[in-house]
Amino acid sequence: MRRAAARKRQRMMLVVVGLTLLGAATALMLFAFQDNVMLFHGPSEVQDKTVETGKRFRLGGLVADGSVSKEGGGVTTVFAITDGVAEVTVRYTGILPDLFREGQGVVTQGELGEDGVFVATEVLAKHDETYMPPEVVEAMKRAGTWQGDGDEESSAVGETGS
Repeated sequence: MRRAAARKRQRMMLVVVGLTLLGAATALMLFAFQDNVMLFHGPSEVQDKTVETGKRFRLGGLVADGSVSKEGGGVTTVFAITDGVAEVTVRYTGILPDLFREGQGVVTQGELGEDGVFVATEVLAKHDETYMPPEVVEAMKRAGTWQGDGDEESSAVGETGS
């Protein structure tokens, strides 16, 4: 009888130690991913102040017509991204993708400054006439401005590039 109880106790200890190690490994993994996760937000969410300043995220939408201008000898580009409801001003220093132009879908990566201007470190533009990044489609649907055919999969076929 004592031998069976000792074996039971030993198994229980192994299960407890195993679960503790599994929990610790999961916690460490989640902690490591916390800094690498980049959320996507649309202009309406940024305007509604649901995004913290100084925190990296992706911002996507359409480049607003008539909003593109150059600063600093043509190295810095300032433009607005819109979802049809709200606009966010974006400042990007670097070479823009060849497919970047007004009225086209883009996804930018960077952080929101204290002045409300999004400082982009990367700009991704769409590849063809039918492609719209899925994140942009979702942001426009949340804002109630999506004009697509309702089939998100057909509008999100393709790849982004820089």
